[in-house]
Amino acid sequence: MGEIATFSNGISNGSNVNGQSQSLNGYRKSCWYEEEIEENLRWCFALNSILHTGASQYQDIALLDTKPFGKALVIDGKLQSAEIDEFIYHECLVHPPLLHHPSPKNVFIMGGGEGSTARELLRHKTIDKVVMCDIDEEVVGFCKSYLVVNWEAFLDPRLEVIINDARGELEGKEESYDVIIGDLADPIEGGPCYKLYTKSFYEFTVKRRLKQGGIFVTQAGPAGIFSHTEVFSCIYNTLRQVFKYVVPYSAHIPSYADIWGWVMASDSPIELSAEELDVRMRERINEENRYLDGKTFSSASTLSKVVRKTLDNETNIYTEEAARFIHGHGKHA
Repeated sequence: MGEIATFSNGISNGSNVNGQSQSLNGYRKSCWYEEEIEENLRWCFALNSILHTGASQYQDIALLDTKPFGKALVIDGKLQSAEIDEFIYHECLVHPPLLHHPSPKNVFIMGGGEGSTARELLRHKTIDKVVMCDIDEEVVGFCKSYLVVNWEAFLDPRLEVIINDARGELEGKEESYDVIIGDLADPIEGGPCYKLYTKSFYEFTVKRRLKQGGIFVTQAGPAGIFSHTEVFSCIYNTLRQVFKYVVPYSAHIPSYADIWGWVMASDSPIELSAEELDVRMRERINEENRYLDGKTFSSASTLSKVVRKTLDNETNIYTEEAARFIHGHGKHA
């Protein structure tokens, strides 16, 4: 779980709610955010200030102004998005499935309350409608108020925001989509989202709401040399049981202190070359991407030997009874 503490010369000295740097016996004293990535591994960085904290019935929420990464959204003690590098995560999540689809018109986002996924989707000229379905009204309202970079997306008439459980929304309506995106919180024990990573959900809910040639993509947790066995390989293997074509890929996110993974799946081939992706980017997307182009995606989908070996040999299938979690605990753990 993430913690806010004041450190001087590497020693914790308690809480500093204002987050202001001070001087203590000649040492610089600052407020720090600290996140436990693993049992014996923590990641911390200095804060300018704590902008806002709150809680919903589902999650604890904080917006921090960090020194190295700008404004950072933290949910249940896990950093979700940082101002300086969130474009890497959101470009990787959104653009590969939309570019591989021949002409995406409507998209359903599971989660995405921050608004950044909608922002990237709405850059595509073919898009007529984006449905963003997040279970937590507090998070959506929080992000609409504080994340200035996404204000324009929230005001776009093509965006429909629905407060509901994504499973209930997909199962309760007959509408089908060209692309469905899983921009969900990580599967942590006691969190609200882990059931939306299961084989039954992918097979009986997601797949049934995809149009012919539709594509599904999900964020899939840490994908580093040591961390990819937590949930990334399992999510990949689970989607292989449901879809004919499954493409895992990854990228380094500095504020996450790790490589991050995504998995794209469809019953239609996913096989555009780097050159073809670049052509579609120029034709379809308003303004240039900062991170992703054809060569970058080719590199991202070329995983290291150790990760490929794990994915090839993975036998676990994600179910509610055999769920895997990344390190940490949700509000209801």
